[in-house]
Amino acid sequence: MTLTAPPQTPISGATPVPVPPRRKRRLAGTNPATRTLISSVDLQRHRGLYFTVLGLTITVFVLVFLVPLYWMFASAVKSPAEYALSTPTFVPHSWHPENYATAWDNMRIAKYFTNTVLYAAGGWLIALIFDVGVAYALSKLKPIFGRILLGAVLASLMLPASALLVPAYLTVVDVPLVHVNLLNTPWALWLPAAANAFNVYVLKRFFDQIPDDLLDAASIDGAGKLRQLWSIMLPLSRPVLGVVSIFIIIALWKDFLWPLLVLPDPEAQTLSVALSRLANTSQVPPTEFMAGLAIASVPMIVVFLIFQRSIIGGLSAGSMKG
Repeated sequence: MTLTAPPQTPISGATPVPVPPRRKRRLAGTNPATRTLISSVDLQRHRGLYFTVLGLTITVFVLVFLVPLYWMFASAVKSPAEYALSTPTFVPHSWHPENYATAWDNMRIAKYFTNTVLYAAGGWLIALIFDVGVAYALSKLKPIFGRILLGAVLASLMLPASALLVPAYLTVVDVPLVHVNLLNTPWALWLPAAANAFNVYVLKRFFDQIPDDLLDAASIDGAGKLRQLWSIMLPLSRPVLGVVSIFIIIALWKDFLWPLLVLPDPEAQTLSVALSRLANTSQVPPTEFMAGLAIASVPMIVVFLIFQRSIIGGLSAGSMKG
């Protein structure tokens, strides 16, 4: 029940109290529904300290995250002699943007770029199908040992990735039951990428927030479990599906150690593995190698800049508001 105050009738003949312009501007920018970590009163009282801490934080983040990116892109346009100087130059003295085109041709980046796109696209599709199915089963189908299975999935997050390399490699070399060797095939990347406990957990938490009444109404109308998933769950889960998709693609694109183990054939390698091999086994100038690294990093930087709002919004879309 909502209580509303009765309308205030102005007193006849009363003179309104003028509001100072400074206070009027402050009240105009105040939103009672907005809650922040620092109140507006404390912000006004310690404005100098607040902006000092904010400036220092932004400076540290720029130095930690943006300076390495700048160094990589700037080193790619230097000459080999300038790159080899004992005292590095922060700003290139001579610009050679043709290093990017040379690296693209000499290092066969187009070939390995295509391989990486194929692996990322196929891994995204398989991982999304598998993770959505597991999360939907744990959230809405309520299997008998669902809690035990969920606990086992979450327990796998406690294990370091390096501890799973040997068991995963032995599984890929000789797949149980079928006894197939998956080395130098896309399935060696696609199948391990599908079993991602974090993505399953994120999807399950989002599915838990969807009311069961919608599924019950669809069941009364004759919709089966798969139809409920396709027609109800997936359309309502577009934000979190977008976030999980970004996580899957970025993880497959930047992965280095696992493709290095399961893709020994140079023609089947990803871009990151091929760049490392070419830098160690051929006479590739360091500037061309830096240009190859810059080219390999551009797609994921663009993806993050475009979908950064979707990442935060999708992760918080299924949270409870209170």
